[in-house]
Amino acid sequence: MNEVKAAATQTTAPTWMQPSQKIAYPKWSKMSNPWVYVSTKNQKVYIHGNNKVMYTMYCSTGTKSSPTPKGTYHIQRERGLSFYNPFSKEGANYWVSWKDHGVYLFHSVPVDRNGNYIPSEAKFLGKKPHSHGCIRLSVADAKWMYQTIPYGTKIVIK
Repeated sequence: MNEVKAAATQTTAPTWMQPSQKIAYPKWSKMSNPWVYVSTKNQKVYIHGNNKVMYTMYCSTGTKSSPTPKGTYHIQRERGLSFYNPFSKEGANYWVSWKDHGVYLFHSVPVDRNGNYIPSEAKFLGKKPHSHGCIRLSVADAKWMYQTIPYGTKIVIK
């Protein structure tokens, strides 16, 4: 029986690939006045709607040398399935722009030049700043943002 449990555990995706919470993502169309709050202090993204927090995601924001800009922004039109930046030697999947039209993004944990996720980078989600200014999310959370959050949505970063 222990062998069966061990085998089941090994096939479970790492937490950084899964949603941050065990509850279902909120239905955007069912929320009144949805918006997003990013806490650089707590390393969390809060999806607000219906005058309350509907979902919380673990994130990793920019470091002191490359901080995430603070302020109020709005989701921009640019979004994509993947990118790779040869200068930082990292890319990511499921990106959505919120500042400077493709410069500052919500996106998945980093990938290498071959598109493979970098697990050592994922360990910072929800714990400490570790990005170049973007907001890194779990793969599932980034995919939900990419598929769900509409153009023009208010983003507040503090």
